[in-house]
Amino acid sequence: MIHVHYFARYRETLGIGDERLNWDESFARIDDLRRHLLDRGGNWQVLAERNLMCARNQELCGLDEPLADGDEIAFFPTVTGG
Repeated sequence: MIHVHYFARYRETLGIGDERLNWDESFARIDDLRRHLLDRGGNWQVLAERNLMCARNQELCGLDEPLADGDEIAFFPTVTGG
């Protein structure tokens, strides 16, 4: 099982803060999981943004980060301030 969190604007757009997905061998990398979510269509296209950030087990990483059963993944937009 993978626990996926959505933060900030993604949470607002998708209408959920988190979900649990059954482990699938096709989820080799975070990008594979993201593409699976994009296949849902509609509002899920927000995860196609170029500036999407992600974390695996509470550590920042890239979309090419490998996944394992039991991982916790977070998706969030970049934060800017001034």
